[in-house]
Amino acid sequence: MQSELRSRMQNPVALLPAAQRPIQELFKAVHSGGVDAETLELVHLRVSQINGCAACVDAGSKTARKAGVSDERLATVVTWREAPYFTPEERAALELAEAATRLADRPDAVSDEVWDTAATYYDEKQLAAIILMVGVTNLFNRLNATTRQIAGAWG
Repeated sequence: MQSELRSRMQNPVALLPAAQRPIQELFKAVHSGGVDAETLELVHLRVSQINGCAACVDAGSKTARKAGVSDERLATVVTWREAPYFTPEERAALELAEAATRLADRPDAVSDEVWDTAATYYDEKQLAAIILMVGVTNLFNRLNATTRQIAGAWG
């Protein structure tokens, strides 16, 4: 029997509200970079899956659905390489997101091949938006997983 799920503490951003505005500004910047909202939400969801952040996977699935991501794509983003539902551009963004999240998994964390593939579909401003989405998502994943934020607790 599983014990009751409880967070260790309130979300750190809620405890330090001065952090909230800069994070919101980062999200605004990400969404002004010219990358389709569905792609950004898929990136967020995939990074959160890799990091095992239940709260972010839950919230990310809901946000992705609101952005227009289909149920098929939500269900298979974890296996995007084998699923037929993703465009070449999305695959490049997801591959970049995975590499940038799993920095310690290989000596050349983000290989030239991964970068060059993404750069064939996205200009520098768009690449910056994807990288910022990866970074902000990793930030939230670390805050939420460390403090054991509960999936669905935010509404």
